[in-house]
Amino acid sequence: MATFNIDSLDVPPKATVALEDRIPLLRPQLERLKADILCLQEINGQHRPGTSQRSLTALDKLLEGTRYQSFARATTLAPDGAGVADVHNLVILSRWPITNFHSVRNTLVAPLSYRAITAVPAEKEARQFAFERPILIAEIEFDAGRTLTVVNVHFRAPLASPIAGQKESAFVWKSVAGWAEGYALAAWKRTAQALEARLAVDDLMDADCDRIIIVAGDFNAEDHETPLKILVGAEEDTGNGLLAARALVILDRSLPLDRRFSALHHGRPQMLDHILVNRPALARFQAINVHNETLGDELVGYGKTRHEAGSFHAPLVAEFDLP
Repeated sequence: MATFNIDSLDVPPKATVALEDRIPLLRPQLERLKADILCLQEINGQHRPGTSQRSLTALDKLLEGTRYQSFARATTLAPDGAGVADVHNLVILSRWPITNFHSVRNTLVAPLSYRAITAVPAEKEARQFAFERPILIAEIEFDAGRTLTVVNVHFRAPLASPIAGQKESAFVWKSVAGWAEGYALAAWKRTAQALEARLAVDDLMDADCDRIIIVAGDFNAEDHETPLKILVGAEEDTGNGLLAARALVILDRSLPLDRRFSALHHGRPQMLDHILVNRPALARFQAINVHNETLGDELVGYGKTRHEAGSFHAPLVAEFDLP
């Protein structure tokens, strides 16, 4: 199975690069994965003619002629439940039947309630901050009567959230205090999302302790950072060896250090995309690889104001033995 953040797959005018220019780069990456199950992030929705709902037209065009064209599909939905959202949908594709799927978004963790300290003018009361993106959970029947559970995630990026009256433009702040508060708010959102994912995994384990669980996606965090620690729930953190079977295992730790990165930021390799599994899935794990040979530096790319036709994330693929 594989996971790939495609970086805002869309069509103009929202997209800065025509889909026809992105397909020759993205389609070979997808084909190379040879995935039976594929988790995708940042799949934007397009208006469907004659209706107010959106569909995944750009994704359909990308998948034309590939092994994934006829795969079963699970998607997140817009907040009102009518069609997909305009941006950042999660998608799970499977060559096996998807028997059930659902989204989790502030279902187990309530929206954050917060009153900004540095806002201009001052905020008189707290505001509610819901998660920008849901979590997608799908049940896949890989053999007669045998299923596995895939959890697709895309956590909040470590970019400061807007604070009223504190920004001159998209990336220019008026004060250090304003930026610091915005950055803290973004970190709280990402941490709370990780908590909701952990609670969802616990619910799955409570229902069936022997089920195969695979959590994949763009975590916007490396394995030593708080979101991953919350989601993994390692026994050295809980202090209880009897809970070890409830912990998740980060598969990309088995990659060599010089290959262990899925993004480049100002020359710094970072592993922001991960595949995590529970112990029943770990027993079937064979190998993992990251396709980062053509990865460009995100910060350098934006600094040169060039249009990136590919993605600033590398796809990650893991092999499992499912007899």
